[in-house]
Amino acid sequence: MRFAAGFFCDMTMKRQGRGGFFDWGLLPVVFALAWPTMLEQMMSTAVQYIDTAMVGSLGTAATASVGATTTVNWMIGSTISAFGVGFLAFISQACGAGKKEKAREASAQAVLAVLILGIFFTGLTVGFSRQVPVWMQVDPKIRELAATYFLILYLPMLPRTATIIFGTVLRAAGDTKTPMRVGIGVNLINVVLNFLLIYAPRTVVILGRECYIWGADLGVVGAAAASAVSFVFGGVAITAAVWRHPLVSPKGLPLKPDKEILLPCLKVALPNMLQRFGTSFGYVAFAAMINSLGELSTAAHTIANTVESAFYIPGYGMMAAAATLTGNALGAEDRVRMKQLARVILLCEVSMMVVSGSLLFAFAPKMVGIFSRDAQVILLGSTVLRMVACSEPFYGVSIVIEGMLQGAGKTIAPFVFNILGMWCVRIAGTYVCTQLLHLGLVSAWGCMISHNLLLFVLYVIYYRRGRWNPLGRESASRAA
Repeated sequence: MRFAAGFFCDMTMKRQGRGGFFDWGLLPVVFALAWPTMLEQMMSTAVQYIDTAMVGSLGTAATASVGATTTVNWMIGSTISAFGVGFLAFISQACGAGKKEKAREASAQAVLAVLILGIFFTGLTVGFSRQVPVWMQVDPKIRELAATYFLILYLPMLPRTATIIFGTVLRAAGDTKTPMRVGIGVNLINVVLNFLLIYAPRTVVILGRECYIWGADLGVVGAAAASAVSFVFGGVAITAAVWRHPLVSPKGLPLKPDKEILLPCLKVALPNMLQRFGTSFGYVAFAAMINSLGELSTAAHTIANTVESAFYIPGYGMMAAAATLTGNALGAEDRVRMKQLARVILLCEVSMMVVSGSLLFAFAPKMVGIFSRDAQVILLGSTVLRMVACSEPFYGVSIVIEGMLQGAGKTIAPFVFNILGMWCVRIAGTYVCTQLLHLGLVSAWGCMISHNLLLFVLYVIYYRRGRWNPLGRESASRAA
């Protein structure tokens, strides 16, 4: 099987020395890596839409109880993903340099990371499941339901950790299709179980015939159980895929700490972990302030976040491609290709995000209307979505440059940029607007947009100075 990492190295040797500001020949390999990630994200977002719509049919309180702890979910998931970034940089660079055995050894260290992190976060989340809704300032009327949903969702934390880290290992090796297939399976299982566990037994008409459908009538608890079962499937499936993989299988390797691999990985992962934990904790504080505004704002915010996530799909697909290919180019010490990759990926990213932002602006009310029939929720949700739609292309540039930095193993600058933007702009601004001036949800999303625009400015300045590229002429002269 020929993976994109190997294809990139072959392509680099054949095309060495080609000039031009844009090397359009890079487009096939960029999209070969990006499209499976985009499809995976699209399926995940579609299921998130379905989940929200199914729970939304139970009422605004049900939507709020599910959405109230979403940012805690982001915080934990992103902290685990940060460890994966260390393995991404190491494995992608090893593949670019043709060091296949080093890639396998790094995969074995990833197994250790899955076991340690999975067990740790299981104990942490289960132990504090009842306190989380209180910390998030969830309405007392729905705290019990929100706590139960959170507990069930985090019982399968070990397979969830495996899905995140092993998926990153495969993408680092240029295999984005396997995580895509596993993701599709997870989402399909989730949808089917949602359909059976959320609702009561009922009779529906299909092609003119009445059909009886069994239902557990568990409501929000059923939605949590469906997600938990699908997470278990995803963890088992992705683990089996890594074990069978011809390039990064850890089969036969000792599962003991290796300093030569772990230290470089941790050097990359720790700043990224601190970044993600700090920004995700900021999301928690942000959501808590929004939850304090009441059920209407919580429901509108939850739905708007769900809708918005679909329009970031091109950005995260290109981010995955940028990280892997930058690591490959760095491992192969191909300075010219590093620069051309950045230009091509950024151009594609901005073009796609302009289109997605325009669509979000045009169809915001209809998208929010999928998840709620409440006229106030629709009006408030569509207002904030149209605001954020105008900033989509700017945010897309930021996440692509961050992807290139991850592949190059440079994670300190993103840590500084994201913490600065989150706490000095979004959180401080939202506190002033919502808690002191009592301005409401629109002002909070205005602070979020200001945060995204600041990231755009900081990343573009960093990119223009060439500091992102360890093989650039300026970096080389400084190193000398």
